[in-house]
Amino acid sequence: MNNLLNIERDQELLQGLAMNDDKSLETIYLDNFPMVAKMILQNNGSEDDAKDIFQEAMIVLYEKVQEGNFILSSRLKTFLYAVCRRLWLKKLQGNALNGPIYEDLEEPPPVEETLEAQEEKDLLFSKMEASMGKIGEPCKTILEDYYIHRKSMLEIADRFGYTNAENAKNQKYKCLMRLKKLFFAQK
Repeated sequence: MNNLLNIERDQELLQGLAMNDDKSLETIYLDNFPMVAKMILQNNGSEDDAKDIFQEAMIVLYEKVQEGNFILSSRLKTFLYAVCRRLWLKKLQGNALNGPIYEDLEEPPPVEETLEAQEEKDLLFSKMEASMGKIGEPCKTILEDYYIHRKSMLEIADRFGYTNAENAKNQKYKCLMRLKKLFFAQK
């Protein structure tokens, strides 16, 4: 049922795009740009590259819906991801982006596996965030300081009043074990 609602929503967004509705354009951007940016950033690109590629993909999509006979044969996010991926691969390969390249995009390449992998990663990140939210202090701060802020064990020992870096390292290990337990306890 949820998938049917997603398909209906995608169709509504495409109709809005065809009628130059700013809200539809904004929704498509907010729903899809982060995924595209992540893909491009993970593949030797910059934020500006991601914006350029997404803009080109939106032009492809806009021109297709303006033709009036475009039938979306997949989820909108799958289509946009496929177009952006193809555009980015062409750019990486150094192909000149001359002429309308959307002619060879009638059927998006099979990227469901890629999207499923991304959705799986997103789910794991969500589980990790939830686990971090439950772990409590000082563990949360210790782990964030070490893994996110790249602080040394000595800096962490000073901050939390441990007698030395080795004690801080032992505490970090205990926190990691607690985090692991919380993470794997989730359904």
